[in-house]
Amino acid sequence: MQDTKVRFDLPGNELMPELLGQGDELLQIIETSFPETKIHVRGNQIAIDGDSAILIEQIFREMTRMLERGLPLDANVLKKTIEMVKEDENPSEILTTELLITARGKPVRAKSSGQKNYLDTASKNIITFAIGPAGTGKSWLAVALAVSAMQKGEVDRIILTRPLVEAGERVGFLPGDLMAKVDPYFRPLYDALFDMLDPEKAERLLERGQIEVAPLAFMRGRTLNNSFIILDEAQNTTPEQMKMFLTRIGFGSRVIVTGDASQIDVPGGRSGIEGLENIFSGINGLGFVKLGARDVVRHEIVQEIVQAYENAGRQFKKNIGTK
Repeated sequence: MQDTKVRFDLPGNELMPELLGQGDELLQIIETSFPETKIHVRGNQIAIDGDSAILIEQIFREMTRMLERGLPLDANVLKKTIEMVKEDENPSEILTTELLITARGKPVRAKSSGQKNYLDTASKNIITFAIGPAGTGKSWLAVALAVSAMQKGEVDRIILTRPLVEAGERVGFLPGDLMAKVDPYFRPLYDALFDMLDPEKAERLLERGQIEVAPLAFMRGRTLNNSFIILDEAQNTTPEQMKMFLTRIGFGSRVIVTGDASQIDVPGGRSGIEGLENIFSGINGLGFVKLGARDVVRHEIVQEIVQAYENAGRQFKKNIGTK
């Protein structure tokens, strides 16, 4: 392949230090990612020479747009940017959209194209199913969407629920009253809630019942109006429980159902999330989002672990199909 030479001109010098990173850390990441290409920086100009010059120019353009839109750059953001540009995606559009500002003043943003699709799908549907592995932000973003809807006055209350099923343990054997028993099960949702809201405000909303935490079994017989309802760990519902839950939804409500098909602990193995996309095909106001290894936002090793499991699952299905 013939070498390509590209020159990228920044609109001014003030962004260059942030673009290159402290001690040129970000520049070094790009150089390591594209060892066959040479990058020279002088003033507000970046000269790129090599097979990947046009791709690297696009990366620098996306980085510049993100800085102009107030998104700080670090090694993780840059690695995600490189990955997205290689997939012909626009990280400056995906990573800079703000959902809300947390009580600590931090913006909640999508951190992958899958997460951006998740937020977009949830914004235009009454019921959204978000299915994916651990670390993809399913529950965290669901709580952020719920808090945002309450702050905008779109709903009167938030309801957090999940089936109380875990491998080898049942709630009846845990010590304490009901709330003490269910508290460990809801801890990830509580953590997300206290990330979004000031702890004192969150406690007041819980005391008033504007934020309600309850096991899935407690949804039976209710009609949930003007509420944002999150069903977490839905892979551990039975089909009957899923039907019961979905038929509780009243007027003015929105629902997010999250689940991980690789972590089914429901007795008998009949999960309530299996086959729903086919069952609900053609129903307006209902959307499905599938998240994968590329959407994992925890430590890099988690993304590699998830990818390894996905590869093993595909190989298993392939081997079954050839028998």
